[in-house]
Amino acid sequence: MRIKHKEADSIVMSQMPSENGIDGDDEREEEDSEEYSGEEEQEEEEEDEPRLKYQRMGGSVPSLLSTDAATCITVAERMIALGTHAGAVHILDFLGNQIKEFAAHTAAVNDLCFDTEGEYVGSCSDDGSVVINSLFTDERMKFDYHRPMKAIALDPDYARKSSRKFVTGGLAGHLYLNVKKWLGYRDQVLHSGEGPIHAVKWRSSLVAWANDTGVKVYDAANDQRITFIERPRGIPRPELLLPHIVWQDDTLLVIGWGTSVKIALIRTTQSKGVNGTYKHIPMSSRNQVDIVASFQTSYFISGIAPFGDSLVILAYIPGEEDGEKDFSSTIPSRQGNAQRPEVRVVTWNNDELATDALPVNGFEHYKAKDYSLAHAPFSGSSYAGGQWAAGDEPLYYIVSPKDVVIAKPRDAEDHINWLLQHGWHEKALEAVEANQGQSELLDEVGSRYLDHLIVERKYAEAASLCPKLLRGSASGWERWVFHFAHLRQLPVLVPYIPTENPRLRDTAYEVALVALATNPSFHKDLLSTVKSWPPRIYSTMPVISAIEPQIKTSSMTNPLKEALAELFVIDGQHDKAFALYADLMKPDLFDFIEKHNLHDAVREKVVQLMMIDCKRAVLLLIQQRDLIPPSEVVSQLIAAKDKCDCRYFLHLYLHSLFEANPHSGKDYHDMQVELYADYDPKMMLTFLRSSQHYTLEKAYEICVKKDLLKEQVFILGRMGNAKQALSVIINRLGDIEEAIEFVSVQQDDELWEELIKQSFHKPEMVGVLLEHTVGNLDPLYIVNMLPNGLEIPRLRDRLVKIVTDYRTETSLRHGCNDILKADCVNLLVKYYKEAKRAVCLSDEVDEASSHRAEKRASHLGERVMSMKSMEVKSKTRGGGRCCICFDPFSIQNVSIIAFFCCHAYHTTCLMESTISIGGKKEAGAAAQGTVSYDEYDDGVHDDDEDEDEDASGAPQMRCILCTTAAG
Repeated sequence: MRIKHKEADSIVMSQMPSENGIDGDDEREEEDSEEYSGEEEQEEEEEDEPRLKYQRMGGSVPSLLSTDAATCITVAERMIALGTHAGAVHILDFLGNQIKEFAAHTAAVNDLCFDTEGEYVGSCSDDGSVVINSLFTDERMKFDYHRPMKAIALDPDYARKSSRKFVTGGLAGHLYLNVKKWLGYRDQVLHSGEGPIHAVKWRSSLVAWANDTGVKVYDAANDQRITFIERPRGIPRPELLLPHIVWQDDTLLVIGWGTSVKIALIRTTQSKGVNGTYKHIPMSSRNQVDIVASFQTSYFISGIAPFGDSLVILAYIPGEEDGEKDFSSTIPSRQGNAQRPEVRVVTWNNDELATDALPVNGFEHYKAKDYSLAHAPFSGSSYAGGQWAAGDEPLYYIVSPKDVVIAKPRDAEDHINWLLQHGWHEKALEAVEANQGQSELLDEVGSRYLDHLIVERKYAEAASLCPKLLRGSASGWERWVFHFAHLRQLPVLVPYIPTENPRLRDTAYEVALVALATNPSFHKDLLSTVKSWPPRIYSTMPVISAIEPQIKTSSMTNPLKEALAELFVIDGQHDKAFALYADLMKPDLFDFIEKHNLHDAVREKVVQLMMIDCKRAVLLLIQQRDLIPPSEVVSQLIAAKDKCDCRYFLHLYLHSLFEANPHSGKDYHDMQVELYADYDPKMMLTFLRSSQHYTLEKAYEICVKKDLLKEQVFILGRMGNAKQALSVIINRLGDIEEAIEFVSVQQDDELWEELIKQSFHKPEMVGVLLEHTVGNLDPLYIVNMLPNGLEIPRLRDRLVKIVTDYRTETSLRHGCNDILKADCVNLLVKYYKEAKRAVCLSDEVDEASSHRAEKRASHLGERVMSMKSMEVKSKTRGGGRCCICFDPFSIQNVSIIAFFCCHAYHTTCLMESTISIGGKKEAGAAAQGTVSYDEYDDGVHDDDEDEDEDASGAPQMRCILCTTAAG
């Protein structure tokens, strides 16, 4: 207990400096420090936070008490009344400034009381008088009782009621109820005969008072006494230790007397009325009073007041020499050995919550009855969870003869400051957040908390709290960024640095990134930070400059490479970024190439691309083979044989290259043969048939080594070693059908004989040979060569098939012959029709006929050739003469008409003969004009066209000698 006293004492000293510059010697602290010097660590652990904070009342109080001594105090909602030893009543505001002064009495004022409205103040004195003064008017009433009066209580509704009731009592032992009636004020004695009245309190209609025997409660509304609470036993006389009573509410009465505390509950029973309302049952039917709490203390009680659901007690610590003899003396002790009064916050079970020792002025010389305690529990006060609403905190006034101390509950700010003083920064921060403290307070708490964590070297914890503590302060963030950088602990702060709201200066972000880049342990954090931070908030060049010196060192990690690549992308250096991405084997590298058109940069990263995705890489290399020649691709892949399966990559690339252009990779076809043999034997034969650029001998060796039989057959066939190829087919493959196909393609009779000879050793092959030689070889030839007694499986069925196939072949031949004959006849008929046509040979060829000749150049070419042939024949038969007039064609400059029968005529001669033979009709038709070359030169007409011309009545010309008609 005493350890807590000392701690509370130090708190009070720091919070309550003496305004007069005079404080009593801390004798008790010296004793405690000597007695418990070996338990300092335990004291720190046991220290509890005080519940109250204190300050001396200033204003006019120090000057008033410098010439007088305070005896009592009472508090209203708007002001304070202070009574003095000289009999004056001072009205003060809450700062201690004097508002009014009443010279009410000629002796010490013993008690004061306000009404509820705070308009009247009553006082009583040792001079035997009771004075009630109005605070706002000149109204003043004085009542003289001729004996010292110790207590007074005004009716709470004194200002509102005309009855002007008050109760008072003193050494005479009478409790008076003074009431204003028609004929003036009258006193009614409520109680007497049990010693002096030491205290009286009025709440609602209940009046409680204390005399030598105990505490009684009276109901003024019913004019009836309710209960009696006996005085505690074993305590000094009331004149030495005054009783203290206070109403906590309308039903709870708190009594502190000597070393005893009792809390009495007056239970009010209500009955439901007619309309559902409640009415009070008469006081006589109440179940009196229950003592709900009672306990003894180790100190004397100088004052008591409620504190939410606890109590505030003004405690006087008796010394070893204190006794009833000492209390009998009213003169202060000259020895000055009294201890300081203490304010204790206790529960109803006497559990101490806080203890504060007050260094009031002159405490060394005071006794317990020299102190008093008043409180101001206003009706608006609210208490919940140990905290009052702002502005509703109760105030406590501790009065000593030369000092007035104000105590009030500590608020959230006080709680936070106390936590900070004791190094509990985290709790202080929680308290600030819970109470939604001011930003200035939060900044202060945050700054001190961060400083504390930095001193403790808890950098990570400090960094994690920065968003909560610094919030939107850009300057605060920048200050801590550079502070962490100075401590070389910036990497732990980087994840919490804001990029918006607030946005810091570019330098802060650059410093943070450089700090990550220069510490290999945080390269992964650098990468995530570069990806998450908007590029606009910093410049990339300082960061790139910090990373580039590490490229060829051991500190160049993969995350750092990727971060550098991201920075290159932000800076627009995509080719450098591609090189790093390729080394990192990024899966999305191909999309990056297409997005930024980096095909030129691919040239040096063939191996990496193949290792990332060989299929996409091959497709890209084939598409860009003009930029990346096959020789470079092959050389890079061969050089990377220790890093990857380069042969497989070569196979994929060369295979796709061969499919795209069989000649592009012709220099590597020998290699490709080996690659096909290793990775895709099924494609070997296709490649061998399509390529002409591989060495046959090497290819054959590979096929023999890999036992690729069909490929061996093909290569042997290409090498001209058909017999060995046939041997491989028959002896290794055992495929007679393929052997037959192979021999058929070779068209070599010796191979047929070889095939037949090698088949004799396998009867089954002979049967197959018989089945498939129809159309290639006469089956009878094979049958005749068969040795006698050779058993051939399914011979009958195969012979039937041979005969059937032979018949089918014969039928097909007959059909083909019939078709051939029909075609010959049709062609002869066509030739005959062509031969019936005439050709006009004229020296005058107009522009129209020339244009038509150009359109049918191909047909005219054939016709001219035929014409020249006819001309030769005409010269042979007719000697170049007209077959009618026998004149040479060269004599007359006349057009010539030649027939395919090799007879030729002058046009005029033929016309005259036609007229004479055909009559006038034909002559008239022929006389219309000279027939031009184009009228008869229509060799492209088909038979249908000839028939149409005949039907239309166009002139028909006949060879006179052969009597043929030309249409």
